[in-house]
Amino acid sequence: MFRVKGGKKIRIAFYLLVAAGAGLFTFLLIHQGAPQVIAAFASAGWWIAAVVVYHFAVPLFMDAFAWWSLFPRTERLSLWELFWMRWIGESVSTLVPSASVGGDVVRARLAALHGIPISTSAASVLVDITLGVFVQIVFTLLGLALIVTSTGHQGFVRPTLIGAVIGVLAIIGFYVVQRLGMFRFIGKIISRLASADDWHSLVRSGHTLDEAIRTQYARRSGVIGCCAWTGASLIFGSGEIWIALYALGLNATIVNSVILQSMVLTIRSAVFPVPGALGVQEGGYVLVGNLLGIPGDAAFALSLIARVRELILGIPGLVLWQVIEARRVLRARSPANAR
Repeated sequence: MFRVKGGKKIRIAFYLLVAAGAGLFTFLLIHQGAPQVIAAFASAGWWIAAVVVYHFAVPLFMDAFAWWSLFPRTERLSLWELFWMRWIGESVSTLVPSASVGGDVVRARLAALHGIPISTSAASVLVDITLGVFVQIVFTLLGLALIVTSTGHQGFVRPTLIGAVIGVLAIIGFYVVQRLGMFRFIGKIISRLASADDWHSLVRSGHTLDEAIRTQYARRSGVIGCCAWTGASLIFGSGEIWIALYALGLNATIVNSVILQSMVLTIRSAVFPVPGALGVQEGGYVLVGNLLGIPGDAAFALSLIARVRELILGIPGLVLWQVIEARRVLRARSPANAR
């Protein structure tokens, strides 16, 4: 009964967030002028394809390299394998409404299915997420400094700094509990509550995962490499915004691109419960774009270009994921059918 009620509450909250995001999206579209937004988006033409190719070839590749850096050499898959796993994970996170972090689970599972020990694959993703959030906070502060120096506007300073401090403290806390052995502790609690021998394996599994996490943090070259490649991905990821700005005939500068990239990512992260950041991303582009002198309809069009890029890359990624899972199920059933 409790589970049913809890599930209903989660679904209701999910639908309310979707409705709120859709409402904000519609309001912004009407307020900025739907015809003007569509005309601005259409003016980008084939440059949208360049945005798609750039994202696939540059930031996505760098994200894969960041993840690759964390694996010990004896347990490391090829960069190409981790690249398409990262692509699938990103597709799940951006296009599956109820899976804002589901993509990270999927890529850890795919790595395990391809021979990486489960503890290592899960640890690599957890460490990658932790370091990624830390680097993104630094990137946010860079964007904030650029806003102040280029526009003189300081309205963002206080809330952004407060958010950054909270984020840093949260990451430090998460890092500390990882080093202390959070999963073994969780396993102990569950096994004691269950009072069954079958659940005691959770303690052993949690201990193995904790050791794998400590091992990865102990590899300084892996940690530094992950942070460096993640930072490069964020900075060079601004290139796709530069392409979109150029396509729309706007002031395409590196500074404007980095500001938009950092601030919109920060806004998306702050409201992660909203599926796909629907409406929120558009509001972020319009708000930050206004500070940079970008018209509202053009700023909204920038967000639409990002949405189209997510669809063009995400749909094939989801299809590939389903093909991989279907082939795995068929292979598992073949011996059973033979018997």
